[in-house]
Amino acid sequence: MRDKITTSLRLYSILIYIFLYFPIALVVLFSFNSGNYAADMQGFSFRWYGETWRDPFVLEALRNSVFIAATSATLATVFGTFAALALQNVRGWLRTLYDGLIYIAIIIPGIVIGIATLIFFVQFFGWLNPWLQILFGPSAPKFNLGLPTVIAAHTLFTMSIVLVIVRSRIAGMDRSLIEASNDLYATPFNTFWQVTLPQLLPAIMAGFLLAFTFSFDDFIVAFFVAGPNTTLPIYVFSSIRRGVTPKINAIATVTLIMSLGFLFIVQYLLTRSNASAKKDGE
Repeated sequence: MRDKITTSLRLYSILIYIFLYFPIALVVLFSFNSGNYAADMQGFSFRWYGETWRDPFVLEALRNSVFIAATSATLATVFGTFAALALQNVRGWLRTLYDGLIYIAIIIPGIVIGIATLIFFVQFFGWLNPWLQILFGPSAPKFNLGLPTVIAAHTLFTMSIVLVIVRSRIAGMDRSLIEASNDLYATPFNTFWQVTLPQLLPAIMAGFLLAFTFSFDDFIVAFFVAGPNTTLPIYVFSSIRRGVTPKINAIATVTLIMSLGFLFIVQYLLTRSNASAKKDGE
């Protein structure tokens, strides 16, 4: 009886994985279709990858996505790392409050973040632009939705991810090295640069790559605050409304490979960080 239950659970697990990954495998397979229809395999070819690479609209959307992801990931890494360092000395109810706010920022639905940031930017720009007009006259700059607003919104929700990753490394860090550095009269900056930062670096890099991946793949938040600009996920969404072509499959495959590559690197860095933490604790 026990063997039958085990076999049934294994079969159920296999079916779940097939259900999850078979559609993705089909997208990758049909991206090499030589025909003109997404679901009609006419032959094996790299034709649509070449056409995608020559499409100026795809390249512009790709440049926007890479720029947004790199900038927001950099800002999120800097702010998240310093926030994690600052929170290590916070205790009591205030620490509980901060922890709750951090995890709320992670688990809150993307559509809520998108709507909230859209309302904030519209209200803020609506208040700021008239004042700039009064102060600087007709030559005053006018703020609208665009790439900077997407960067700000992505930094907002990816910073919490970086903070959690870096803080978990801080919790396993060898404090005796920091104490020894202080005993040797090293300045706080030298202690951070030569002792703390090298121990945190794998977690910081993992946080940066994960933030980059989340920002690059995001559609919901960017859709609300991108204004006239187009990111790669927005371009794909706009294109499939006119019908799915092998070009969309090619874009999806390249995006999938990039995301998986970054995630494997993140996993490697986190594993290395955890191994280093265990070694420090021995």
